[in-house]
Amino acid sequence: MRQPIIDTDRRSRLLAASLLWLCGGSLLLLSTLVPAHTALFGWAPMFWLLWAPLAVTLTLEPKLPRQLLALRRSRRRNTAHLIWN
Repeated sequence: MRQPIIDTDRRSRLLAASLLWLCGGSLLLLSTLVPAHTALFGWAPMFWLLWAPLAVTLTLEPKLPRQLLALRRSRRRNTAHLIWN
């Protein structure tokens, strides 16, 4: 049986699209152009603009939160090291 070919270009495009969707939705919610809760739709705007793209992003890159935390911790240690020495 043949091994399936993983299309890394497609995955990177999907990841870029989900991150763009997440950033755009966050900006819309923060600017209050789209309310997070409405009488007609309930919490659906918040779900489709924030939680859905976050779920897609974490599905494509499950290690992303750990990488971001490691990057933040290394920056914090580097700045503390520079300040006290």
